[in-house]
Amino acid sequence: MTNPTGHSLPANSTPESLDGDYGFTLMELRKLMELRAADGLTQINVHYGGVQNICSRLKTSPVEGLSGNPADLEKRKLKFGQNFIPPKKPKTFLELVWEALQDVTLIILEIAAIVSLVLSFYRPPGGNNEVCGEASSSPEDENEAEAGWIEGAAILFSVIIVVLVTAFNDWSKEKQFRGLQSRIEQEQKFSIIRNGQLIQLPVAEIVVGDIAQIKYGDLLPADGILIQGNDLKIDESSLTGESDHVKKSLDKDPMLLSGTHVMEGSGRMVVTAVGINSQTGIIFTLLGASEEDEEEKKKKAKTQDGVALEIQPLNSQEGTDNEEKEKKMAKMPKKEKSVLQGKLTRLAVQIGKAGLIMSAITVVILILYFVIDNFVIQGRPWLPECTPVYIQYFVKFFIIGVTVLVVAVPEGLPLAVTISLAYSVKKMMKDNNLVRHLDACETMGNATAICSDKTGTLTMNRMTVVQAYIGGTQYRQIPSPEVLAPRVLDLIVNGISINSAYTSKILPPEKEGGLPRQVGNKTECALLGFVTDLKHDYQAVRNEVPEEKLYKVYTFNSVRKSMSTIIRKPSGGFRMFSKGASEIILRKCNRILDKKGEALPFKNKDRDDMVRTVIEPMACEGLRTICIAYRDFDDVEPSWDNENEILTELTCIAVVGIEDPVRPEVPEAIAKCKRAGITVRMVTGDNVNTARAIATKCGILTAADDFLCLEGKEFNRLIRNEKGEVEQEKLDKIWPKLRVLARSSPTDKHTLVKGIIDSTVGEQRQVVAVTGDGTNDGPALKKADVGFAMGIAGTDVAKEASDIILTDDNFTSIVKAVMWGRNVYDSISKFLQFQLTVNVVAVIVAFTGACITQDSPLKAVQMLWVNLIMDTFASLALATEPPTESLLKRRPYGRNKPLISRTMMKNILGHAVYQLAVIFFLVFAGEKFFDIDSGRKAPLHSPPSQHYTIVFNTFVLMQLFNEINSRKIHGERNVFSGIYRNLIFCSVVLGTFISQVLIVEFGGKPFSCTKLSLSQWLWCLLIGIGELLWGQIISAIPTQSLKFLKEAGHGTTKEEITKDAEGLDEIDHAEMELRRGQILWFRGLNRIQTQIKVVRAFHSSLHESIQKPKNQNSIHNFMTHPEFTIDEESPRTPLLDEQKEEDLEDVSETGTTVHSLEDEVTARANQNNNVVDCNQVRIVPSHSDNPLQNLETSV
Repeated sequence: MTNPTGHSLPANSTPESLDGDYGFTLMELRKLMELRAADGLTQINVHYGGVQNICSRLKTSPVEGLSGNPADLEKRKLKFGQNFIPPKKPKTFLELVWEALQDVTLIILEIAAIVSLVLSFYRPPGGNNEVCGEASSSPEDENEAEAGWIEGAAILFSVIIVVLVTAFNDWSKEKQFRGLQSRIEQEQKFSIIRNGQLIQLPVAEIVVGDIAQIKYGDLLPADGILIQGNDLKIDESSLTGESDHVKKSLDKDPMLLSGTHVMEGSGRMVVTAVGINSQTGIIFTLLGASEEDEEEKKKKAKTQDGVALEIQPLNSQEGTDNEEKEKKMAKMPKKEKSVLQGKLTRLAVQIGKAGLIMSAITVVILILYFVIDNFVIQGRPWLPECTPVYIQYFVKFFIIGVTVLVVAVPEGLPLAVTISLAYSVKKMMKDNNLVRHLDACETMGNATAICSDKTGTLTMNRMTVVQAYIGGTQYRQIPSPEVLAPRVLDLIVNGISINSAYTSKILPPEKEGGLPRQVGNKTECALLGFVTDLKHDYQAVRNEVPEEKLYKVYTFNSVRKSMSTIIRKPSGGFRMFSKGASEIILRKCNRILDKKGEALPFKNKDRDDMVRTVIEPMACEGLRTICIAYRDFDDVEPSWDNENEILTELTCIAVVGIEDPVRPEVPEAIAKCKRAGITVRMVTGDNVNTARAIATKCGILTAADDFLCLEGKEFNRLIRNEKGEVEQEKLDKIWPKLRVLARSSPTDKHTLVKGIIDSTVGEQRQVVAVTGDGTNDGPALKKADVGFAMGIAGTDVAKEASDIILTDDNFTSIVKAVMWGRNVYDSISKFLQFQLTVNVVAVIVAFTGACITQDSPLKAVQMLWVNLIMDTFASLALATEPPTESLLKRRPYGRNKPLISRTMMKNILGHAVYQLAVIFFLVFAGEKFFDIDSGRKAPLHSPPSQHYTIVFNTFVLMQLFNEINSRKIHGERNVFSGIYRNLIFCSVVLGTFISQVLIVEFGGKPFSCTKLSLSQWLWCLLIGIGELLWGQIISAIPTQSLKFLKEAGHGTTKEEITKDAEGLDEIDHAEMELRRGQILWFRGLNRIQTQIKVVRAFHSSLHESIQKPKNQNSIHNFMTHPEFTIDEESPRTPLLDEQKEEDLEDVSETGTTVHSLEDEVTARANQNNNVVDCNQVRIVPSHSDNPLQNLETSV
């Protein structure tokens, strides 16, 4: 965009008056920002007298900015609002308690307990006579009969405890997530000019009247009007749905809106609306307002299995389009999500089914046994006065049945997953990984390939010019300014100082004796450092030619791979300075300066010689080569829009070699990746020789390897057919050997990532992690299984598209993420090993005990203690095991590996055998062994026996010691290794033991316990410790010899996925399992409730609240996906967001079509309770991660 000097604004030092009012009301500014393009420009120029006048009215200076006076800033916040959008109100603790109470298993228990409670108070006349069977205990303790209410009350009490624990967990999880969100928000800073100084200000502190410096890759934090711009292009798809980039200029369209992305260029704007008054804020307010209507609509909508039925399009044409689209989508590769959760849900459904059957059989057998025994064998008549007594028996049997079910369902499982992920996320922050999506943490453990950038990730991103080729001479060190001709020196200094972003600077070191600080683009900082080394001051040149005087700027982008700036020469005419990748700029040069500064002809042959003798040797040393050139336009002013003609006939001034040293810790990290079975590929925009040299230094390439290093062009030639389409077969021949992709564009990166993910070569699907920092890396970051954005060098756009942000931009942090990901998987397997042993033993004991002795040896309250309370703490203990380096010494598990390996199955069954043998021995022969009264076949309401107390105590202590065994799942012998590093584990084990002592000694009737002697305690402890010895015996048995062992907890098979995932772009395994499960009580098991809210009422509320058609159009369009435009391999069809089929008429009115990436068409209107997909609240039915829509909660 041309920015003639007439358009640049002179410094306007309007004094900030603290008493006088501003020349605008809040509503005037809001209305102004609702206008677009030409309308906005007319309003600014005609109504307000231009941007200059708007600055005056807002009492700000376009050059100096605000003074930063605290009183003035406060006043602006009061009048125009703060730059903060208030978050949705969190759920109160009581609401969370109510949600926890929805658990069906708990509801069944509550009902049974209440019935038991009511019946225990009912004393029918003569109800206790002998005719009704044994209803009371022996006459020794008549009061015991009155104590029948205790069991019911105890069950209710334990239910309350469970509900409170669950609600507290959910509450702390929500709090933790909000903490994470606020941390992400606090870290977002923006360049603001205050008092003439460019400062990085937290986004929340920006006020109306601030002057903001905007550049490529920024996400605009507030609405504003452009004051000065260079080649500025904005992606407004997040607001308008239009994927084309919008050119912004003072004379065509100066309106800049919050939430939009700067895709090219730079400039300055005056902030005119912040927070809830900005365009993003207005939309958020609308979303909030439409929530009540949405609730009503939800109730009316017919749902099937919790999935809202889609409303079919009325128009037949649109219907057929839809069918074609669905066919297309069925063929498309899907992005799989939450594989671990899917496996867990599947396993839990299977266990739950088994438990349901077992509990039903238990109840039936108990009732039949009682009826046959009483009315058939003993031939008693059913007397009306005995009915309450019999009902009490039946209730008791029902409670036993429910207890079996309670024990069978692994209640602690969702909790273990949540704790493990939340703990990992918190610890990963310390390892410089800021996790934005929880799934990423688990997926990283399965990663098989990492496609990494070079600059900043593998290298230190501290660039310095170390070699130069000037005037036909190659200098191996920086030359002294005396040896260069004054004209050449002058051109180098001006060419670098003017033709680089004015935001790139070199500041003095923070500590004395340290290195100078590089701010902004690091390549430009290296060049500015070169100017300083030549004993010149780049700032003096910039002061002479301030940014407003730059006539036109062609900013750097991935297509140009160069940057050019045009200035007016004092003598008339124009001069253009260019810099960029040496082979690209040299192709456009037809002259070169000699030693004296004279321009000599530069032919193709000279260029080839120079590439061979200068550029390649520099590149082979790992240097990035940059060429600096210029061109004068002395005759007529050319057409600046015809870029190809402008960027030719250049005169080469110099070529410099920039060194970016490899981070010292990277070679070791890459070696770890290789050991862990992860392939690291380098994808860079650099010259192939530079890339190869760096890859060798890092250890990605070694001398003996037969690996490929390709340039982007060659890569495309090898993988595309004659029509230019990517062929998967051709790509499959290339990617397994490819290690370095140089001179690559963002499209090449996306193609490579997509190709590796879609590939069917090898027995397992590849899981790919990608690093990216630029705006154009968005598609690749989204396509990857895990996208890492750079926290320091990354643009806001890249961060929005990523799953994890690397706060230190360091490759070693990715390796740590892999370690944490694998640790999550192992932690959950450890907990499963422990939990399933408890379940198997408890179910069998309750079932057989009930069938043989008409009473479960383990009472309902005891089972609740074991299953709900102990397991909650066990999940905490086993899920917080810190990761060890040994995790990186094995290959990735892969997506299809079952959760329960054969070794784990051996451990589960082996320990179950020991525990069952002990329990059955104690139940049927314990009274003789300890010489005490038998507790078997005790009548209703009889007092607790020592016999059954010993059974309960031994059972709990065996679980406690088995918890220590469960710390190892790969058959290791030393189960104590590293136990002292996990304080949580030690304190949980100790705490559980102390609680058990208190329950046995003081629990009394509610826990069906009675005091034990010291010798009995020692026996119980001895049997418990026997678990550890038995564990050693089990680990000595080779797993291979036990052929009958099966694995469990497999992932979903490909056939099932294809069948179930039609119309879905993203496969959420956990949700699929739930749909398949369709078990009522299992829905209740879902502690960690997922609220998936789709804004159904958006349009209707919109029509009521907004009358202006223009605004309605823009806000309506906000609902569509913001997508990155990218040259896809296949021809694109405009697609309609599936969720809005019901809004087709609206769409046709506003004429919006949504161009969507192949892999980004999402239809999620699923209101299923998703077992462990922690708390995802999606406000907009789009997978898009743009700022307006990224309300997906994590922790």
